[in-house]
Amino acid sequence: MLDPWIIEEIRRREEEERHRREQRPAVEIPIHPPLHQPGQDGRPEREPREPGEERGVVIVDFLVE
Repeated sequence: MLDPWIIEEIRRREEEERHRREQRPAVEIPIHPPLHQPGQDGRPEREPREPGEERGVVIVDFLVE
């Protein structure tokens, strides 16, 4: 068992920490609704692609010698 003065010190420190947290300024971030309504699976719906539209991969090499 802890000595009474140790228990009192722990309580005092917890109270100081609680007081500091309450005094901290806080900024609320506005949350806007999504611009697009999600599809059934929760992901945004994609626009239909034109037939023959190709997708590709671009590889960028940043190798410095």
